[in-house]
Amino acid sequence: MSRPFAFYAAEISYFSAKVRPALRYKDVHYRELLPDYHGVILPRTGLAFIPIVVTPEDDTWQDTSAILDNLEARIPAPPLYPSTPVQRVTAYLVELYADEFMLLPAMHYRWSFPESIAKARADFASNAPDAATAERFATRMQGSLPFLGVTPATAPAIEAHLRDLLDALSAHLSVHPYLLGERMSLADCALMGPLYAHLYLDAVPGRLLRETAPEVCRWIERMNHPDPDAAGTWLADDALAPTLRPILSLIGADAVPMLLDGLGAFEAWADARPPDMLEPPRGVGGHASGLRGVAMQRFTSAYTPWMAQRPLDQYRALGAAGRAAVDRAFTGTGCDALLRHTPRHRVGKRRFTLVLEGGGTG
Repeated sequence: MSRPFAFYAAEISYFSAKVRPALRYKDVHYRELLPDYHGVILPRTGLAFIPIVVTPEDDTWQDTSAILDNLEARIPAPPLYPSTPVQRVTAYLVELYADEFMLLPAMHYRWSFPESIAKARADFASNAPDAATAERFATRMQGSLPFLGVTPATAPAIEAHLRDLLDALSAHLSVHPYLLGERMSLADCALMGPLYAHLYLDAVPGRLLRETAPEVCRWIERMNHPDPDAAGTWLADDALAPTLRPILSLIGADAVPMLLDGLGAFEAWADARPPDMLEPPRGVGGHASGLRGVAMQRFTSAYTPWMAQRPLDQYRALGAAGRAAVDRAFTGTGCDALLRHTPRHRVGKRRFTLVLEGGGTG
């Protein structure tokens, strides 16, 4: 038997939950290991982030989007990435939403309620090498809420968004087992980050899901226990289910404006930076945004532009007919506003480091 992949992850880790279903769905021979920051992760990546994957050839994959890209290229069947224009752009758009916007409800429900805080701290203690390390990490995570825009003033809007998402997902999943039909996709994997690792496993939101969204709970269990021999298919003719449109409209109404605020702030920072500064810090200042009429201040992330380029690149790589099909699918949802965004600066990666590459994608 060949050497297995090594998956350094944690059950309650947002982004570990994004990768784990893909490994199982593709029937990868792998071992899941607790994070070894000083012995493995930091020496290989220079970053104290999980998950990482170490391949049988001893290559290191870091960043869940890159991990899934590499996994799809290496093991293309069964596929996670649709090849047809509308479904493909939709999958990347949902990934952007899950990775960048859904942090707000996920972090709010973990760190704004005493019962959830107590459980999260106990969970961290069971995964960390020692109690002091777990305590420092938990304190840092709890302290990050204001930088995300999670405050007592914004909490009602964040909670309302999650309730609307759960209602829309429940309606969709009562008809289709996955977002794009009978087969999981990149979009489903991305949503597992917030919905499983935080909202399903944490104390307060775990009750919310089980009491109000049993269809979503069943989807979570399907995602965590896929049958590679019964993968199913996506909807024929590059179709999106009518029940998916309310989800896209929710993304367009709440997430896209916030994402565009962050992208605009990053562009302004990149315009004013010293020309020889090619490696932006993860945070490059702050900016004003809002959610459902409630103002908020958020930190400006250099990672958001990198993530936003993923659906933008897919859209702009299409021919005229493909772009027209995507435009028709997204018109009226608010998601089309993101596709009209033309960055002036492109963010790339050099190994595990973000770098500015120059001109925009438009």
